[in-house]
Amino acid sequence: MKKLKVVTIGGGSGYTPELIDGFIKRHADLPVTEYWLVDIEAGREKLEIVGQLAQRMVKKAGIPMTVHLTTDRREALKDADFVTTQIRVGQLAARINDEKIPLKYGVLGQETTGPGGFMKAQRTIPVLLDICKDMEELCPDAWMINFTNPAGIVTEAIAKYSPIKSLGICSGANNMMMDVAKAYGVERSAVTARIMGLNHLIFADRILLNGNDTTADFIEKLAQGTGTNKLKNVPDIGLSPDFIRALKLYPLSYLKYFYLNREMVEHELEDQKNGGTRGERSLEIEHALLELYKNPELCEKPAELSSRGGALYSDTACSIISSIYNNKHEVHVVNVPNQGTTPDLPDDAVIETNAVIDKLGAHPLAYGRLPVRIRGLIQSVKAFEELTVEAAVTGNTDAALLALVNHPLVPSVDIARHILNDYLAANRDFLPQYAF
Repeated sequence: MKKLKVVTIGGGSGYTPELIDGFIKRHADLPVTEYWLVDIEAGREKLEIVGQLAQRMVKKAGIPMTVHLTTDRREALKDADFVTTQIRVGQLAARINDEKIPLKYGVLGQETTGPGGFMKAQRTIPVLLDICKDMEELCPDAWMINFTNPAGIVTEAIAKYSPIKSLGICSGANNMMMDVAKAYGVERSAVTARIMGLNHLIFADRILLNGNDTTADFIEKLAQGTGTNKLKNVPDIGLSPDFIRALKLYPLSYLKYFYLNREMVEHELEDQKNGGTRGERSLEIEHALLELYKNPELCEKPAELSSRGGALYSDTACSIISSIYNNKHEVHVVNVPNQGTTPDLPDDAVIETNAVIDKLGAHPLAYGRLPVRIRGLIQSVKAFEELTVEAAVTGNTDAALLALVNHPLVPSVDIARHILNDYLAANRDFLPQYAF
């Protein structure tokens, strides 16, 4: 059996047990024998807690996989076959700042959409590109599978500024398909859909149930409230039936941040007063999970892990890694350069869409022009993303300001400038590319 080495950067994440569970379930097809969990010194305690649970899970499964824990990234990367990234530069404290600063100005605070996504990208992209440089030297043939948010933006930075092989993934489309399956009382495997758009800004324009087109029927279910459209980390505020029928598309829940912006900001302001921001709640959930993980009798992924937003992304990741490794030619939804998939976006712009996955990577399935009813929104957010990448790589404050000004959820240049100044002041320790 070929020895397969997988490295997870950000191995102390509370999500890691889900990733381990995915590798255990697929060990017959994806024989990982060497698995390295890597974290920084500040995350050593979490790495030990999560890593020991991972080791217990592997031992219980009885598979020949050795789990290594280290803070030496270069040691872990040497001769790796796959590298997964799930990092949070600045940890949850930085996320909470990202949420609270825009809210001071009545602007959405959310870690991937709007200013929050911008700031997370500024901290994250330099670190990921540094990891890419290590990979070029130590495992040049390895695949990077990026889970780190904002997934589309950081995947675009990697695609533009590094020669390594990479894909970005997100659990959003999978969650949408699970909601369709739930509405019809079928297994997830019975549902497929054509996905178009950007990470956390996707729409399904064709939904198939056992190969039969059920798009119009499901849209009507959404309009009547008998079809769900929910994510655990997005406030449950519904779109109006007349709008759903007019749109004629199935939008990811994150689209509520755009279509119901005022209501969502009010909801976040109320949450901040009463229960805390999503980041503060995530911190509480993380602490509770780590306490669970410490139990030496725990040898499996706990059910409580599903309370985190983004649950199931790791299962998606394992499926994609298996498809590459086994040259399966399966169709998955991934973040990948456009390359003609739609003429309405630049070829080098990273989009989120269906792609055939084989040993050569992702081959996106062309869908042509974006429907005019969503085209302008997607194009304006892509302009924001391109400027965000430029700012993160160069530290150019003009590009940073223009990125925020171009985002549809930022209402004025003056507010964009205030948010940017506050963000830069709060993140000085994590922004080596900027001249302070």
